[in-house]
Amino acid sequence: MESESQVELPNHVEGPLEVFVNGVLQQPGVDYERLGRTLVFHTELAQEGKLGFWRWFSLFLGVAGTYRKNDTVDVVHTLNGKRTVTSLYAERRSSSA
Repeated sequence: MESESQVELPNHVEGPLEVFVNGVLQQPGVDYERLGRTLVFHTELAQEGKLGFWRWFSLFLGVAGTYRKNDTVDVVHTLNGKRTVTSLYAERRSSSA
């Protein structure tokens, strides 16, 4: 099984897109595929998620840092005639390879 991640495009995101992961431009057909309103990335993107009580408490005491992987997906598109950026959250999915 190969890990992939997917991002659902909101309804206001239409037309040609520029997709960035952690500030790096992604190439359609190489780094991701667009399937309707879904962007499917060929690699697993990570989101840090919510902190549990003990993790939060250790941060509060200064015992631990926040060095977990947290990938960002930004989509540049045109909205009302102006270029704009929409930040999205990735979800993991499994596929048969």
